[in-house]
Amino acid sequence: MSAPAPSPLAIVDAEPLPRQEEVLTEAALAFVAELHRRFTPRRDELLARRAERRAEIARTSHLDFLPETAQIREGDWKVAPAPAALNDRRVEITGPTDRKMTINALNSGAKVWLADFEDASAPTWENVVLGQLNLIDAYERRIDFTDARTGKSYALKPAEELATVVMRPRGWHLEERHITVDGRAVPGALVDFGLYFFHNAQRLIDLGKGPYFYLPKTESHLEARLWNDIFVFAQDHVGIPQGTVRATVLIETITAAYEMEEILYELRDHAAGLNAGRWDYLFSIVKNFRDGGEKFVLPDRNAVTMTAPFMRAYTELLVRTCHKRGAHAIGGMAAFIPSRKDAEVNKVAFEKVKADKDREAGDGFDGSWVAHPDLVPIAMASFDAVLGEKPHQKDRLREDVAVAPGDLIAIDSLDARPTYEGLRNAVQVGIRYIEAWLRGLGAVAIFNLMEDAATAEISRSQIWQWINAGVVFENGERATAELARKVAAEELAAIRAEIGDEAFAAGKWQQAHDLLLQVSLDADYADFLTLPAYEQLVG
Repeated sequence: MSAPAPSPLAIVDAEPLPRQEEVLTEAALAFVAELHRRFTPRRDELLARRAERRAEIARTSHLDFLPETAQIREGDWKVAPAPAALNDRRVEITGPTDRKMTINALNSGAKVWLADFEDASAPTWENVVLGQLNLIDAYERRIDFTDARTGKSYALKPAEELATVVMRPRGWHLEERHITVDGRAVPGALVDFGLYFFHNAQRLIDLGKGPYFYLPKTESHLEARLWNDIFVFAQDHVGIPQGTVRATVLIETITAAYEMEEILYELRDHAAGLNAGRWDYLFSIVKNFRDGGEKFVLPDRNAVTMTAPFMRAYTELLVRTCHKRGAHAIGGMAAFIPSRKDAEVNKVAFEKVKADKDREAGDGFDGSWVAHPDLVPIAMASFDAVLGEKPHQKDRLREDVAVAPGDLIAIDSLDARPTYEGLRNAVQVGIRYIEAWLRGLGAVAIFNLMEDAATAEISRSQIWQWINAGVVFENGERATAELARKVAAEELAAIRAEIGDEAFAAGKWQQAHDLLLQVSLDADYADFLTLPAYEQLVG
């Protein structure tokens, strides 16, 4: 299969999928090839710039607001007003784009569905292509699903009750091996964005909505500028008005936290808001300050709540920045998965979710995330109590907030230490998540929490950091590679005993164990776990 010159495009090493011709049309692939030809060189330069910035952080253990963009921070400007379909975002549900999730998320009662091609989706060829097909089918109202195991059938509610879709493409660092232009893999972000935009921009406009996106893993305002230029080109290409595209940027890297205003400014004609993403943000702090000494050592991930001083600085700055510029501020994830067997577990968890969402609504956030439909009413009640009939609370400017550069990286302001149990949990969750990812699952329920790739990133990063910092746990044991191997071997044996030899052999447990140890123990820290994992996924 090929697209017109000047960029010969090929589908390589990909098993044919049912109805793939509806997604991989000649015109759609020509559009993807054109995106690649125009924008991949700049993407490559920006990835190189990431590496340079990380080297500078390793040298200085310091970050600051950018002196060269002070005039943007001091200027009087606002982002474009929100379109009607994105004006009320008080509860958003997240999840991958498999057929069942597509129906359940659209029906969930949430205002928005983050349709995820990124951290909640392992990028198998099937997930990449059929996820696109499921969204097209949903917009055409020809989607249904019957669970082969339970016999239960799923269908869409009336259109006015459905969530508005905000689609999240892959981050800039990932390639799509199965689509090449001139022999080179196309960035996954351009494949995901290109296919979705090409097929659905006009469809969505006809439905009274539009092509809306969440932009993940952004590290600088220059990366936001690249996305803005892509939006401008794409809208011209298909002949829709400029400003139809809207993007919400996840502030989930520590460097982006210092450039929130500049990111909104670059996208100001297309900006819809910013989101505070917890796990990837912590992963980014560890990644960037991993060799910064004891004061940057993070305790167990579950000890780093959103009330930690440096996390408060981050969320308060985000709300202030968004409202100052007329953008939505979207809060973090409630990852709890209700238990069908344990009412007491649910009761405790629901109370925690309510407290978390009450805090966000009280702080001025305009909406927040949940991972399960049962949490939608809880989050909705928290935001209803503050918003009432108002669609958002952008009029709360939070001028009481003042965040100094050092506040965002004051890790040692948190009174908690890494524990042996924290190490064991990082190994447990890391192995279980990676095993599922290697089987093509990106959103995985582990110990009553919905985990995605960010979970595995923080797990392996903490193991790496604790070993390299020589952390001594409360039981007197020192974090070493040998200890990590011992704990991983014990966990692997425990999983085999739990699920039985046959199920163990049928899974990818040994492979997951080996990969977790590789990225946790290698002296040369891998920028993203998903890079070596993708080699195995498509190898």
